[in-house]
Amino acid sequence: MAKRDYYEILGVGRDADAAAIKKAYRNMAMQYHPDRNPGNGEAAEKMKEVNEAYAVLCDPHKRSLYDAYGHAGLEGYTQEDIFRGVDFGSLFREFRFGFGDDIFDSFFGGRTSARRGRRRGSDLRYDLSVTLEEVASGVEKTVEIPRVSPCSVCNGTGAQPDGLEACPKCRGAGQIVKEQRSGYSIVRQITVCGECRGRGKTVKKACKECGGKGAVEITRKIDVHIPPGADTGYSIRVEGEGEVSADGLPGDLYVVVNVERHPLFERHGDDVYIQHDISFVTAALGGKEQVPGLTGLVEVDVAEGTQTGTVVRVPGQGMPRLGKRGRGDQYVVLRVVTPTDLTREEKDLLRQFQSLRQAGDMGRRGKERKG
Repeated sequence: MAKRDYYEILGVGRDADAAAIKKAYRNMAMQYHPDRNPGNGEAAEKMKEVNEAYAVLCDPHKRSLYDAYGHAGLEGYTQEDIFRGVDFGSLFREFRFGFGDDIFDSFFGGRTSARRGRRRGSDLRYDLSVTLEEVASGVEKTVEIPRVSPCSVCNGTGAQPDGLEACPKCRGAGQIVKEQRSGYSIVRQITVCGECRGRGKTVKKACKECGGKGAVEITRKIDVHIPPGADTGYSIRVEGEGEVSADGLPGDLYVVVNVERHPLFERHGDDVYIQHDISFVTAALGGKEQVPGLTGLVEVDVAEGTQTGTVVRVPGQGMPRLGKRGRGDQYVVLRVVTPTDLTREEKDLLRQFQSLRQAGDMGRRGKERKG
C-alpha cells in the first residue's frame, strides 16, 4: 500500500517550522496513543504512522530528502535509520503527557534499549562532485574517506599490554566522591574523574602504534553508485563507514552529490535547456539543425519565420527521472545571429532583397487603399 504524505499525516503545511511540527505531533499523539486507546489496533497503527512522519520531518537532513524526492528520497533507509536520533522519551516528558517513558520502545520492541548502553560512532559526510553527463547515465565512483578508528594494537586503551595503572586521583574508581555535612544530613556529590575520564586507569606506557591516543586515522576506498537522474543534494548512505566509537560501533557515511555546472546545458528538474544559434537565412526559410544533446546530436526542426527566443521542445531527451521510468525533455532556445563579415556580393544581394521587400510592401499598401 502506498505511503501517505507525511505533512498530511501530521496536518501541517510544507512550510511548517520545527515548532509547528512538534505541536502537531503532540496533538496527534494525545489522540492516538495506545494508553488512551487500549485494545484499539487501528489507533496503534495510526500512532506508528504519526511517529514515522514526525521522525522524518523533525530531522533537517531527512526532511530535505523527502521534500526533494518524496518517499523515493528515503529509499534504502531502514526503520532504524528513520528513527535514529529521535528521542521520543524526552519529547513525551517535555510535554508531560503522562504516558510511558519511551514510546519508541513500546512500538518497536525495545530495539533501542539493547543498544542504549553502547555508543555509536559519529556519522561522516563526503561531498562528491559529478558532471551532468555522469548523472545522466549513472556512474560508479570511488571515494577515499579518512576516519578515526580505535587502535587495533592496544584496542583503544592507548597503552602497551602492561602499560596501564590505577588512576592515582580516583584510585581506580573512575569517579570522585565528595561529602559535605549539612546539619544532621550528609550531601554526597559524585563526579567523573577528570584525570582518567571515568576509566579508572591511566597510561603509564604509551602504545607505540597510536602514541597513547588510543585511535589512529586510516583512509578507506569506498565504491558508491550514483543513480541516473540524481541531482545536487542527493544523499547516498553507506552503512557502517562512519567513525568507530570506543565501544566498537561505527556510524554511517553520507555521500552528498554536487552536480557541476555545465558549459552548455542548464538543468531544471528532469528537463535541460540549451541555447543554439541559427543563421537569419535558416530563421527566415526554416530548416533542420543539429543540436548537442546529453547522449549525442539531436535534430531540431526550425519553422519558417523563427524569431530569437523561440523554444523548441525535444521530447524524451532530458534527464532520467530518478527512481522512475522515462526521461524529461530537452528545450532548445533559438537565437538568430546577424552576420558581421558580409562580402560585397552578399551585401548587393541583400540590397536587392530589400528592394524587393519594399516594392512588395508598396504594392500591398496600394491594394489596401483601393480596397
